[in-house]
Amino acid sequence: MSHTPGYDRGMLDKIRMREEILDDLDEEIELELDDARLGSGRACDPLDFRQTYFRDLLRLQGELVKVQDWVKETGHRLVVICEGRDAAGKGGVIKRITQRLNPRICRVAALPAPNDRERTQWYFQRYVSHLPAAGEIVLFDRSWYNRAGVERVMNFCTDAEYEEFFRSVPEFERMLVRSGIQIVKYWFSISDDEQELRFRARMEDPLKQWKLSPMDLESRRRWEAYTLAKEIMLERSNIPEAPWWIVPAVNKKKARLNCISHLLSQIPYQDVERPEVTLPERVFSPDYIRQPVPDDMIVPELY
Repeated sequence: MSHTPGYDRGMLDKIRMREEILDDLDEEIELELDDARLGSGRACDPLDFRQTYFRDLLRLQGELVKVQDWVKETGHRLVVICEGRDAAGKGGVIKRITQRLNPRICRVAALPAPNDRERTQWYFQRYVSHLPAAGEIVLFDRSWYNRAGVERVMNFCTDAEYEEFFRSVPEFERMLVRSGIQIVKYWFSISDDEQELRFRARMEDPLKQWKLSPMDLESRRRWEAYTLAKEIMLERSNIPEAPWWIVPAVNKKKARLNCISHLLSQIPYQDVERPEVTLPERVFSPDYIRQPVPDDMIVPELY
């Protein structure tokens, strides 16, 4: 770091540390400003709740870091299933859960539609390879419950395949739990009007138009069919070993806080003592000469 007149090294270090902290916070603020911009026409959350939101989100994310340390230390295996209608906010919650965690420990499984080969496999087979090993957390952004939702509504599976799914899924999940995998299942619930508003907001925003697929638009037309499919799914796959939890998600910020807070309550984590980290002294070699970098390799400083 070059010396700046009027500042000593310690002060410059403090300024840089503050810049790093603010940079982390800016990512969160950018997301919220984006939500506010797309939500034009609706009353914004009161300022005091925005302050509460940012404060509590950072606090809850701090607890998630403790969960991460505990999972790594104990070898715990955790699966979090996030289901819900299109635009229900699943991705936003997942992003806040994973935002400050190590991707080697906590990862997201968001599988595309099955290919021709996968369609001939045992239905659960392509999901099994994404299950966590010891010391891992996996969040499924949609899961094997596609068969109970989109596949049922869009007629991508037969009645026999649909019924076989409900015969198999309780035993499949009980088997996972018996093997030591904890399963937490969330359904994110939004209203008819809220989904329409979010779809229209995406249609008008060039940064998010990619989120709207023909399947999403068709799901809008089949709202009632999705409602029936959801009700059957919750009734037939709500087992004591892996119960369903409903997240009211019309308010995105509250849904994020409520879901993360509830998830923390489901995990028997404890503080893990970390070894003290000491920064080693920098080694200087008297014969080391730094070679100049050619100017044409430098990224232009436009900002």
